[in-house]
This record gives sequence, C-alpha cells and structure tokens, in this order.
Amino acid sequence: MQNTFGDVAVELSGHVATLEICRPPHNFFDVELIESLAQALEMLDENTACRASVLAAQGTAFCAGANFNDGPSVLDKKDADAINPLYAAAVRMFACKKPIVAAVHGTAAGGGLGLALAADFRVCCAETRFTANFTRLGIHPGFGLTYTLPRLIGQQRANLMFYSSRRIKGEQAFEWGLADVLTSQDKVCLLYTSPSP
Repeated sequence: MQNTFGDVAVELSGHVATLEICRPPHNFFDVELIESLAQALEMLDENTACRASVLAAQGTAFCAGANFNDGPSVLDKKDADAINPLYAAAVRMFACKKPIVAAVHGTAAGGGLGLALAADFRVCCAETRFTANFTRLGIHPGFGLTYTLPRLIGQQRANLMFYSSRRIKGEQAFEWGLADVLTSQDKVCLLYTSPSP
C-alpha cells in the first residue's frame, strides 16, 4: 500500500508503515505538514494490517524545525480564543494508538525535536543532533516539549537543553535516554522497516 498525504509519503510493507517527510534538505514543517502527518497516522490507526509506524525524512535533516519564512506563520490562529491549528494537529498525533518509531538520521531542531518526541521510540546515529533552540528564537518551547523532554531525560537536563540551546549528539542522546537505539546512519530507518528474517 502506498499513499501520499501532502508532503508525506506513506508505504505499508508487511505490518510496518513508513511515513517519510518529503521536504528535503531540511524538512521544515508548517501546519499543513503536521496535519498531513496526523491524517496519515489516523488512517494507519484504522488499518488492521498496520501494527507500527516509522517516521522518517528525506534530505540531511530529520526536521530542522518550523518554517517561519513562507506562507502563514505556525504561530498564527484565527482569533484570541482559538486553538493554534499547529497544536491541534500535534494533539492528534499524540492521540494515535499504534507505536511510532522516529528514525532520526540528522538534525532534529526546535519543533523538529518535538516531532521526534511525539514518537514512542527514537533511533539515532552519530550524525544525529537534537537541539531545543527556542531561546535563540525568543519563543517558548513548542510541540509539547516542556512535558515530553523532562519525562525522558529529567528536568535538569531538559532545562540545560532549553536554556543553552546546545546540540546533543547521537551518542549523548542515547546515554541520556533521549534516543532508544544508536546505530549507523545507513541503518537508522532500515532497522525497523526491513522484514524480519
């Protein structure tokens, strides 16, 4: 089974679906992309043949964060009382029932880090870089990171990432529990999408 949801390509092979973000090289996201991911994951939740999903990306980065330059801002909402559509779509992703593995082969920055943490598990490599660079942008951490990041690595390490915007390399991410598996870059996605022998 193959489907396309905007810039998200979906392929079901056996019982594992691969969702690939197709906005290389940096895979910046906007509301449309997160809504496409939520729609694809909801479809897979209803597909009894699918047992788990792998979230991957083309290009050099897993997701370098939000696109602030083109089109409507991810920070916009219709009125003061409305829920930001980006957060509404993110909540839909968090609500999905089947396990999601993020195959983080490169940089996951800002909201891209939040996207990686929306998954249940993360596979990384030496080339992976995790950064919560919100202080450099002068905005609050988004995508539920103030909840998800401390739960994974503890409040003190999360504070360090939030306040310093430092990059955490793959090896350190694995040591901290930010990633669950450390492998070579060429195997980051293959590890979970290849059929079992």
